[in-house]
Amino acid sequence: MPRPGRLQQAGHWMQRHGSAIRMIQWVVVAVYAFLIVVPAVMPLPDGSAHLWSNLTLAAQFVFWGIWWPFVLLSMVMLGRVWCGVLCPEGALSEFASKFGRGWAIPRWMRWGGWPFVAFGLTTIYGQMVSVYQYPKAVLLVLGGSTVGAMIIGVLYGREKRVWCKYLCPVNGVFSLLARLAPFHFKVSEDAWRRSYKEGEHGHRVIPINCAPLVPLRNMKGAQDCHMCGRCSGHRDAIALTWRSPSDEVVKLGDKAANPWDTALILYGLLGIAIGAFHWTVSTWFVDLKQYLAAWLIDHNILWPLDTNAPWFLFTHYPEQNDVFSWLDGTMVIGYIVATGLVYGTALLALLAAGARMLGKLEATRLHHLTLALVPLAGCGVFLGLSATTVSLLRAEHVPLWWVTDLRLGLLFIANAWSAWLAWRVTSRYASTLVPRVLTMVWFMAALAVADSAWYLMFWGFSR
Repeated sequence: MPRPGRLQQAGHWMQRHGSAIRMIQWVVVAVYAFLIVVPAVMPLPDGSAHLWSNLTLAAQFVFWGIWWPFVLLSMVMLGRVWCGVLCPEGALSEFASKFGRGWAIPRWMRWGGWPFVAFGLTTIYGQMVSVYQYPKAVLLVLGGSTVGAMIIGVLYGREKRVWCKYLCPVNGVFSLLARLAPFHFKVSEDAWRRSYKEGEHGHRVIPINCAPLVPLRNMKGAQDCHMCGRCSGHRDAIALTWRSPSDEVVKLGDKAANPWDTALILYGLLGIAIGAFHWTVSTWFVDLKQYLAAWLIDHNILWPLDTNAPWFLFTHYPEQNDVFSWLDGTMVIGYIVATGLVYGTALLALLAAGARMLGKLEATRLHHLTLALVPLAGCGVFLGLSATTVSLLRAEHVPLWWVTDLRLGLLFIANAWSAWLAWRVTSRYASTLVPRVLTMVWFMAALAVADSAWYLMFWGFSR
């Protein structure tokens, strides 16, 4: 038998040192709990506070300035290692399930739309309560999600991550981004079949507990695998293996793509998320709010201007001069939803036109082509989250002359990557050049529409 390569050895190391990985998970759980609970019971920082001297600001920077942007980046670079090795919610949900009731997973939970719905609702609610700015909102949103994960763990499954599989608000996003990772745990069907023959002759196979409920024998790609390493070497058929970052989208996309992935990409990552990032800098939002406020006053309808909403419904921090009226909160929701509908529908129309150039318009072809937008969609969410990083660093007078060039560079790479994936996808449906080129014309138009969001956010609204 040939000596395994270094990557394969790394997977086997993870399998042998599962206890060390669990220890790492519990360290992350402790840090996570400290950062979401302690700042929530402390006074809000005043104008003289700094990142290095105030725990609340430090926690804000860790969560929204470092943690979440780079968790997204890690999905593209490492697959879902975050989920399998570091995620506190996953660890707590699996731990709770050890002592739970082990009920069967109900049909409603298996609904394929939960990744999109959960992402959309969490994103909108986070903006309603200003989750990026205030620790009580962080405790409510992230802490509430963690409690939900533990409750699901107690009720369903046995030593499984049922929450992660079906209800986690970012499961769908992580699944999309992990398809771009340069390696995955590959299953050899031939080796698996050989192991069964050996088993018939007394060769004992130790069963594997796949916590995220992935059917190991039929596992294709990295979208569902949490990269925990438990299955590495199982039946001598599973090994950590290099691959082209385009393989999963191009070669498996026609089988894996579905309407809910398309909805999450177009109406979620390139729609609702853009609206959530936009509204705080949008001059359109301000102009519309002023117009509506004036109209309400002229018609003596004053209750929407009241600021008596509780903090867990709309932002309410009078000591920070940051209070949402009912009009403010309603407009935030409306702006995000409207942005999602406009961008998502425009992109859907352009991609449908592009898919039509390849022949009869079919759902599979459309969903497959949509997957090519994953690099740009992921880059956009990274840029939006990192805007908080930039704001916090700017408040500390850190030199940021390089930010604009970095943003442009990332957008260029993401656009080129998406275009390359789309070109490769077209080769699956057309053998001649003309229909592929016509499809790319429409796809490039879709890229331009998506890019317009980041032009407006970083340059257009600031003029």
